[in-house]
Amino acid sequence: MGEKNERIWGVLLHLGTNMWSDVRVENRVTEGFYKWGGEDGWGLYSDAIRFDEALWREATGRMAAKGLNTVMIDLGEALAYPSHPELAVKGTWSVAKMKEELKRLRGMGLTPVPKLNFSTGHDPWLKEYERMVSTPDYYRVCADLIRDVVEIFDGPELFHLGYDEEDYWHQHTYGYVVVRQAELWWHDFEFFRTTVEKNGSRPWIWSDYVWRHRDEFLKRMSKSVLHSNWYYASTDESTFPKEKSEHDFRRTMMRANEVLEQGGFDQVPAGMVNDHFAGFFEYSRKVIPPERFKGMMNTVWCFTQPHRRETIFKAIDQIAEAKAKFGA
Repeated sequence: MGEKNERIWGVLLHLGTNMWSDVRVENRVTEGFYKWGGEDGWGLYSDAIRFDEALWREATGRMAAKGLNTVMIDLGEALAYPSHPELAVKGTWSVAKMKEELKRLRGMGLTPVPKLNFSTGHDPWLKEYERMVSTPDYYRVCADLIRDVVEIFDGPELFHLGYDEEDYWHQHTYGYVVVRQAELWWHDFEFFRTTVEKNGSRPWIWSDYVWRHRDEFLKRMSKSVLHSNWYYASTDESTFPKEKSEHDFRRTMMRANEVLEQGGFDQVPAGMVNDHFAGFFEYSRKVIPPERFKGMMNTVWCFTQPHRRETIFKAIDQIAEAKAKFGA
């Protein structure tokens, strides 16, 4: 991507973390969702950022040393947005601090890609605006935030909108559940897509909506959008269940790469830091032709905290190995 059309070899790291539930941290003892979150408190909303800067610097240094070129930054509540300072929490980074960090990353050869997740399943970081979805105030605030981030990131080529897992199953533990469907989903997605493009960046999304809306997706999704089908399981179809079920349709999930290719979409498949990553990488490069295979991402679904150091480093090393195999 970029001026040299360089492929993306990167890792998603989390600066902000208020994206998985509106359940408060102080309720962690009584809320069953905490068990899923483990020691991170994953899925719990916090009034302070949960982030270790020393590990961040160590991890990004390793990314540069290993030849990676992209770090996707989950921003959420961890950046002080000039237009909406009310979204800040304790420890939120100032604009000046973020700009210094962006300069450091670019100096190391890493392209920082901003990510603001506007899926209704991942937007507690929006605070009160989370409960104003699809209203004039919501559109105004979201447009303000996109403009802020584009300016702070000095006009990034890519802007990740999230937009994944907007369904009831992923929100069943939330206190407040919102799921856009049918025309409203498309209306709001088009708002976000065009807002990003008007600000000079290319929209990038998690593309799981295609799993259950294949024909509609192929017909209505803009070719301007960069797509990441995420898949974290085995690619060995002999291990798949013979009977389909609501929450276990791995063929559909994995083969979304092929569906997106049929639609002629540019792709950056996203694996997860586990033993299945290499298999998904090999599958992806096989079914996506070089002109639309724009690279590979590894997702680290854990906080940037010292006890997650080994996991984060493994994600970095897996991407480096994939890049070496690809010969890029």
